[in-house]
Amino acid sequence: MRFFQALILIPIAILALVISFAEAYDPSPLQDFCVAIDDLNGVFVNDRFCKDPMRVNAEDFFFSGLNVPGNTSNQVGSNVTTVNVDQIPGLNTMGISLVRIDYAPHGQNPPHTHPRGSEILVLIKGTLYVGFVSSNQDNNRLFAKVLHPGDVFVFPIGMIHFQVNIGKVPAVAFAGLSSQNAGVITIANAVFGSNPPIYPEVLARAFQLDANIVKELQAKFGP
Repeated sequence: MRFFQALILIPIAILALVISFAEAYDPSPLQDFCVAIDDLNGVFVNDRFCKDPMRVNAEDFFFSGLNVPGNTSNQVGSNVTTVNVDQIPGLNTMGISLVRIDYAPHGQNPPHTHPRGSEILVLIKGTLYVGFVSSNQDNNRLFAKVLHPGDVFVFPIGMIHFQVNIGKVPAVAFAGLSSQNAGVITIANAVFGSNPPIYPEVLARAFQLDANIVKELQAKFGP
């Protein structure tokens, strides 16, 4: 009897594993589209409610404004204009999104990660130094290149990556991401600006810094 019970449990365990992998990324749509809507009376798919298909129109798949430069007058000297499911509700279940990134001279898109999507970036104008760092298991190797207009670089999902404008003129890049909402975690903001703050002693030991320096950084990045 135990042998037969084991035979039954094995395919169930395999099925559970397959389901867990299938749900690790944006699910594939089983319909033509599922336009996201705030109405709570629709079908719930991929963390969004679906608009009645008969009420869907071209505006649900449209966004205008990526021709407009972003304001780079900030501490890091860059601006990211995001076009994801919040801007185009028709992206729901499609597993893609887009951003425009503007860089002031010597500005940067500081080290960050996208927990739910890989990124492919194409440089349109300027000169960028870009790169990502692999995982601890890969000895944290840096993969970096200097990009010129027309060059393309890929940042794998979850990897810490960055872009820096090393030129003397503004730079512009566009990037596609493999999620309708890839998310973003800016490393410095997350570590030193968490709410509530991480104990300074924890960060002091982790970064091999004096606790007072950690407190200064938390004051700079904190809410």
